[in-house]
Amino acid sequence: MWIIIVIGKICPSTIVVGVNQFNTRYDDCMYSEQNSLPIETGAAFFEFVGMELIPYIENKYRTVNFRVAVGHGETANFINYFLLKPQPLFQGYIAVSPELAPNLIDYIPERLAKLDSKTFYYLANTNNDASSVKKMTNVLKTDISNIENKNLYFDFDSFEGPSHYSVPTHAIPNAIEGIFKVFQPISKKEYKETILELEISPVVYLQEKYQTIYDLFGIDKQILINDFKAISAAIEKNESFEYYEDLGKMARKAYPETLLGGYYLARFYEETGETKKAMRTYQSAYTLKEIAGITKDLVLEKADLIKADFGY
Repeated sequence: MWIIIVIGKICPSTIVVGVNQFNTRYDDCMYSEQNSLPIETGAAFFEFVGMELIPYIENKYRTVNFRVAVGHGETANFINYFLLKPQPLFQGYIAVSPELAPNLIDYIPERLAKLDSKTFYYLANTNNDASSVKKMTNVLKTDISNIENKNLYFDFDSFEGPSHYSVPTHAIPNAIEGIFKVFQPISKKEYKETILELEISPVVYLQEKYQTIYDLFGIDKQILINDFKAISAAIEKNESFEYYEDLGKMARKAYPETLLGGYYLARFYEETGETKKAMRTYQSAYTLKEIAGITKDLVLEKADLIKADFGY
């Protein structure tokens, strides 16, 4: 079993912990035939992870309360036992071609339906899995897909071609990308398919994105320039210029020494009829630093155009 995580652009700096189960995997994953829960060596391994391994990592390294468990085959079944705890040990579960204990088909959906905190659950199989694995994962996928719980983020992949043993190399990257999707910059697809189609303010969408990053990962991440530009482009595209006021205030707070916030506020005044205020805001931005293609020449040119058009 692995306790994840990776270091890279798509997610926060993280720690990857691999648990050596050489010649002990089946004993570590032992469960009762009566209730499908860990017994004997399986119960001992369960306690080892929760009572020794996780505390050791947290005492030795600076961590936040976001953990992901990854399992394949027998261990993909085993990681679900941490989900069944009243306070789940992990906030993300990557179960690849799980060889599920019989009762877990019922236990897992029941638990996921009652979650009161955000949890990611990723499930995958391959057409080359044993028929029993394919059958149980497809049943589980259907049951989880029918759950209505805003705290549950569920993804499923069924791969064609990989063997049972190679499928983790296909599944794990997909799972990690899905789990940390909110942490990534706004993509072209997100911009086109989500932001341009919003019925709410795109600025609220941006605020909620970064609040979710904080809630999930405990990181007060600075709003990316790329994300400001995406929201600005959506405002221009949809001609919803009233949203520039809030975007300008956010930008001033995030990048106070730059032209960004002043430019957005000036666009708000310009498009809502307060042309004199727009001109002055453009002019006052001259003393700040250039950013994201917004230059001093640009803001002065806009101020001069307003002055010429309205005779100020």
